[in-house]
Amino acid sequence: MTANQTPTLKVSKSTRIGWIGTGVMGRSMCGHLIEAGYQTTVYNRSPEKSDELVACGATRVASPADVARSSDVVFTIVGFPSDVESVILGADGVLAGASPGCVVVDMTTSKPSLAVEIDRRARQVGVHSVDAPVSGGDLGARNAALSIMIGGDAVVVDAIDPLLRLMGKTIVHQGPAGSGQHTKMVNQTLIAAGMIAVCEGMLYAEKVGLNVETVLQSVSSGAAGSWSLSNLAPRMVAGDFEPGFYVEHFIKDMGIALDEAARVNLCLPGLALAHQLYQAVAAQGNRKKGTQALLLALKKLNGTESQ
Repeated sequence: MTANQTPTLKVSKSTRIGWIGTGVMGRSMCGHLIEAGYQTTVYNRSPEKSDELVACGATRVASPADVARSSDVVFTIVGFPSDVESVILGADGVLAGASPGCVVVDMTTSKPSLAVEIDRRARQVGVHSVDAPVSGGDLGARNAALSIMIGGDAVVVDAIDPLLRLMGKTIVHQGPAGSGQHTKMVNQTLIAAGMIAVCEGMLYAEKVGLNVETVLQSVSSGAAGSWSLSNLAPRMVAGDFEPGFYVEHFIKDMGIALDEAARVNLCLPGLALAHQLYQAVAAQGNRKKGTQALLLALKKLNGTESQ
């Protein structure tokens, strides 16, 4: 099979799935494929994080290459672009073990340029590559309600569509390799400034003596409504700052978006401000908390931590 041929893959119950990255989101996403009856091979750098999936029937192996050797479609969702590069392009990575015709689907939020490079390298060995970052956080992953933004060849994307629909509700092919990652940068830019507004609105309500919970009832369904307001503001009220999406990963995403904006001579001051504020969240020791921990940094800035 040459790099220019279309895939012969037809997804059926005999399609073998590989999954690399079984963290907060990946564990649930992979779980949906196992529940649907797919033979699944998993790898995680910290093996114990895949225990739950192994208990549900997945086979654990020792490397990304081993995953690829046992799979027709390999999904990856890891932390940082350096992790993506390692698990896909590394000496013991997916491309080292994949057979011609295999499809590699990277669902990590990563650099568009890396998605293009993975696609180039994959084609050289007859493997197909798709960049498919997601939005929806831990709730979206658990409920199979993610938005999946896709870059890659349309024929390949169509071939794996039945698998994607087990994880997401909004699945849109955006264009060639890298287009999914560029779309995710738009998504993160929209969220970044919105999170500042959510936290500042809650601080205002609290400072003037309003009941924040009843305020949220009033504003969530109006023009001010947003996913972050409906899903993360209640966690803030409850004092729950555990991750649905890590602060450190959001900082990474905003950094990628700012780098891409600079590359095309685009000024995004709102995104830059959000990036700086989240750097403060990390500096205060909350790098591993959820993105709603921005509230803690803004409370510290206002001297209202005890409220």
